[in-house]
Amino acid sequence: MDKFQAVLNLHLQHPRVLGYGLVTLLTAGGERLFSVAVFQCPCSAAWNLPYGLVFLLVPALALFLLGYVLSARTWRLLTGCCARGARPGGCGPRLRAALVCVQLSATAAVAPLTWVAVALLGGAFYECAASGSAPLARLLCRGRDAACEAQLPLAPCHQARAPDAQDLLKELKAQSQVLGWILIAVVIIFLLIFTSIIRCLSPVSFLQLKFWKIYLEQEQQILKSQATEHATQLAKENVKCFFECSHPKEYNTPSIRDWQQISSLYTFNPKEQYYSMLHKYVHRTEKSESIKSKEGDTVIPILGFVDTPGMHTTADL
Repeated sequence: MDKFQAVLNLHLQHPRVLGYGLVTLLTAGGERLFSVAVFQCPCSAAWNLPYGLVFLLVPALALFLLGYVLSARTWRLLTGCCARGARPGGCGPRLRAALVCVQLSATAAVAPLTWVAVALLGGAFYECAASGSAPLARLLCRGRDAACEAQLPLAPCHQARAPDAQDLLKELKAQSQVLGWILIAVVIIFLLIFTSIIRCLSPVSFLQLKFWKIYLEQEQQILKSQATEHATQLAKENVKCFFECSHPKEYNTPSIRDWQQISSLYTFNPKEQYYSMLHKYVHRTEKSESIKSKEGDTVIPILGFVDTPGMHTTADL
């Protein structure tokens, strides 16, 4: 029981890190399954290169796009965007939207980079693709047996008669694994630099960030509870009036504009300390005042978690 509680506490304290870890493990496991159960190199000079590249890159592209689809922040940015585009201001300042897209892309890139790295370490996809590349075959077979270049596409299936061509398979696997480790090293270095920079540029302290996350968790729990209660009461009243042929009582429900304002992407303003768009909305000075964009509002990368708590997960949408 104590061990289960420790795991639960770890999940509550570091949900994002554990989420990335789970995605990485599932992606690596999926790649291994594909390479063993599905992938079969055709060992053809015409098909080796496209076949190997398709297995190496197309699943990575699919995972990248899936990362966008599963991000609640994507839909928070896009929902109603075209309708708002007809009015002045469109979807908001372009620079702010571009920064959000960069953050979304960086998050979505975790799974595809894992796929490519694990695939390169395994070597099967690269061996198949490289053995079908005529320029690479000429380079590798330079100074070797005359039949090496023609026999190289057969090497992944261990059908090459030329001994030099079969020996080159080990060289191709070594190249693939070296590229895999280089990719892993580059990603780790970039991640370390990027994390250090956004932490360094944070406008709030380490402890305030922790408090901020606690506040958001509580706000979303209460919002979901109150929204459920309000929706239930409204539905009961409407159904009751339908069967009784009577007029419903008046319920105060936020307007479309109110929902749009609290659903917009969070922007930080050093002059005002608000922990969410809902927090900013209820503290506006005038009811007609827009909270979407003010002078001094900026998108802070480290505060991206404000847009993706609780009710704003894709599952709830």
